Amino acid sequence: MYFLTILLFSYFQVSQQIQNATADGREILSNPILTPVQGTLEVMLNQNVSLSCHSDSGSPPLKYTLFKASQKVSILNKTDLMPALFNLTINSASDVGEYKCKVENEIHGGKYSRSLNFMLKEPLSKPVLSSPISQAKKGQNATLSCLSEKGHLPITYTFFKGKQSIYQVKMQKKEAAVIFVLINSCSDLGTYKCRAENSFRDITKYSNSFNFTLAEESCDSQPWIIFLGLILLAFVIGFALAIRFFIIPSCKAGKFTSASSTGLTSTNKVEESENYVTYTEIKPIQKQECAVFSVSRREDEKEKRESPTIYSQVVIRDGIQAGPLHSLE
Repeated sequence: MYFLTILLFSYFQVSQQIQNATADGREILSNPILTPVQGTLEVMLNQNVSLSCHSDSGSPPLKYTLFKASQKVSILNKTDLMPALFNLTINSASDVGEYKCKVENEIHGGKYSRSLNFMLKEPLSKPVLSSPISQAKKGQNATLSCLSEKGHLPITYTFFKGKQSIYQVKMQKKEAAVIFVLINSCSDLGTYKCRAENSFRDITKYSNSFNFTLAEESCDSQPWIIFLGLILLAFVIGFALAIRFFIIPSCKAGKFTSASSTGLTSTNKVEESENYVTYTEIKPIQKQECAVFSVSRREDEKEKRESPTIYSQVVIRDGIQAGPLHSLE
């Protein structure tokens, strides 16, 4: 009953004020409308912006107050029904946020507008591509993160391996974009880059390049290992060919020469005598070399005397041995 009495009293009081205002020719105060003069709520750092606060109806003088959240920013008094213009400068990210205005006169205690929220359009800084590790093992999942410290949201990050795009993500928060790279071979080590872009004047920024290194072995040494392996293979093939076409035929020729000059007795008679020529054993000789050996006659049975010994020089070329020698008397 008590609250009902208060409500009825307030209603009659407001009705009396309206009747008095109508009798005096004054209008009822309407809720103000807050609008950005530049037509957009997207702002940049160090940009000057203007907000218009206007009440369509209400008897002057009017008092306009601009609020940022719950704090007063500026107060303007108007003696007419023209909009109140509030000029602001966006010096930092803290200057963007929720704004609203209040209008009041002598009749009404005050009415508020709807709130507006500025959105900071900040140009992107160069993104930084990094990883917690620089060396990776085969089969390991390596982490890559890309972050622009400055720039309004949302920010779209694109990751590249060489010139090929491998992943894209749009970030709604000021956080780094993260991907995982599987290191299976040396080709997976890099080069990696990332790109950042937002709606600020269609400007994109590229990061630094990043390369992993392989922990177990050096990829740069593999070409040298292959090259040395090929050289060794060529040497083995060349050695095998040399044995087949040069060393084996030479050994065969040497054996033939040794066999044909060992323990052979000539069947030819020397000047129709009964003395035979005996060849001494010699070692195998190389081509174009001279061999010196002795030739002796058998003892003449009739004369019981030893025949003279004659030394000769035999030259063997191209594996052809000269015929048997005859002693001279």
